[in-house]
Parts: sequence; C-alpha cells; structure tokens
Amino acid sequence: MKANATWLNGPTSPPSRGDWHSVGLRVDGTAVAAGNNRRGQCAVRLWDGLVAVSAGSMHTVGLRCDGTVIAVGDQAPTNGVDQWRDIISFAAGSYHTVGLQSDRTVLATGDNSWGQCNVDRWRGIVAVAAGSTHTVGLQADGRVIAVGNNADGQCSVSAWRDISAAMQRNGQQC
Repeated sequence: MKANATWLNGPTSPPSRGDWHSVGLRVDGTAVAAGNNRRGQCAVRLWDGLVAVSAGSMHTVGLRCDGTVIAVGDQAPTNGVDQWRDIISFAAGSYHTVGLQSDRTVLATGDNSWGQCNVDRWRGIVAVAAGSTHTVGLQADGRVIAVGNNADGQCSVSAWRDISAAMQRNGQQC
C-alpha cells in the first residue's frame, strides 16, 4: 500500500459490537475492547497502527495502515486473514470475516455453511458488510449483491439501485 493510502473506513471508524463484546479504535491507532473474553476476543491491548476494527461473535479483527489484517479470538472465522494484503475495508460477521482489497475484489474466510463466503467472483466492489450468515457487497455503480442465508429475505437486494456507501475519505498517513 502507498504511504498516502485512502481508507474507506478509519481512522475514525465507529465502535464495533460483537455478540458478546465491543471493540473501539483509539485516535492513536490502538484498540480497546470490553465484554466476554472467553475466546480471547478482547486481547487487543498490544495492537497498534490500526485504521479500523470490527467485532464478530467471538472474534475481533483489526486493519492496519499497511493493508494487513490481524485477529484474535475464535480462529475459525479468521483463518488466513494474517495472509491478506492490500485490504482497504473489512467486516466481521458472526462467524466469518470479509475483506475488500484495493483492486476492488473481495476475500472471505470462516463459516460458509450458508454460502456467505462465496465472494471470489465479486469485482468492482466499493464496500462490504457481513451479517450472521450472509455477506453484502456494494458495487461502484450503486447496485448491491449478496450471498448466504436468505431465509428472511436478507439477500434479496438485486433490485436495489443508487445505494451509497457512507465512506470517510481522509488521507491517513501510514
């Protein structure tokens, strides 16, 4: 990543809540967490250089200014995120994690029992969101795509148009 990277969320990303814990990003790029720490999901004390944080059910994920991702807690939803590079945004679902790369492609890892990690063909994505058992992507043209559990219609977004991403675009110095 360039030293003058433009981030889609951060360094003023909002606090994030998991099912059992909460995590926040401090202005100095460190993180703070509170709540149930049964799986070590609150062990963020030594994290630094962060531009964003996200909490899943029993895991916490952090995005560093160099585009790498770190994680603590339940390892199943974060398997392999330490190998991700050029990440500009991400989301922690209950049991999976989704990352948006600088080339606008998407990575996902974790529980895929509902197909919520089937994002390998997504292109031109500008924002991602992860639910309990589904994943949503916003395309550059304002259309929305989704994969995963649609039992309650949560993936019925193909008719959505002109959707906007609430993005912060400030040149965070890394």
